[in-house]
Amino acid sequence: MDHVRAYKKVGDRRWRESRGLLFDDIEVGAIIEHRPGRTLSEADNTWMSLLALNLHPLHIDSAYCENTEWKRPLVSSLVTLSIVSGMSVQSTSAKGLANLGWDNIRLVAPVFIGDTIYAETEYLDKRLSESRPNQGIVSCATRGIKADGTVFLTCQRSFLLPTREHDLEDLAAY
Repeated sequence: MDHVRAYKKVGDRRWRESRGLLFDDIEVGAIIEHRPGRTLSEADNTWMSLLALNLHPLHIDSAYCENTEWKRPLVSSLVTLSIVSGMSVQSTSAKGLANLGWDNIRLVAPVFIGDTIYAETEYLDKRLSESRPNQGIVSCATRGIKADGTVFLTCQRSFLLPTREHDLEDLAAY
C-alpha cells in the first residue's frame, strides 16, 4: 500500500484530492488506523437517538440513568456504529460501488459522553466478483477503540470496489 496517494496530478502545479482505495490497492492483513478521532458530545447522542427514534431513557435521560450501574447515559450503539463506520470510509469504501453488509457487530464496552473514540480496520479478504467484471469484493474487520485503548465495538463489513482500470474518478472529473 506504499503506492497509495491522497492526491493525483491533473495539470501543471495542479493536484486533485483522491479519496479512498481501489480493489488493487487492498493488501489482506494490513491494518489501517483511522484518524482523526472523535470526542462524543451530548448533542451527538441526543440527536442521533431522536433521529433513529431510539427513545430508551438509558441514552437520553440523565435522571433515569442515575439509577443504573453507570450513573450516567450510555452513548447509543447506533451513534458509535455510525461514527466508527464513517471513520473507516476513507480507507475502505470511499471509492466503493456498493456496501454489501455488516456482520458480527459486537458491543463489548460502554461508551459515554466525553469519550474520544478512534477506529482501525484490518483487511480480511478480497476476491474478484464472479458476477461483476472489473470489480472486487473486500471484507474487513473494524474496531472502535477509546482513547484509553479500550475496544468498545467490533464488526465485519464487505463492500464492492472497482479495479484500477475501471476507476470512475476520471469519468466523474474526480
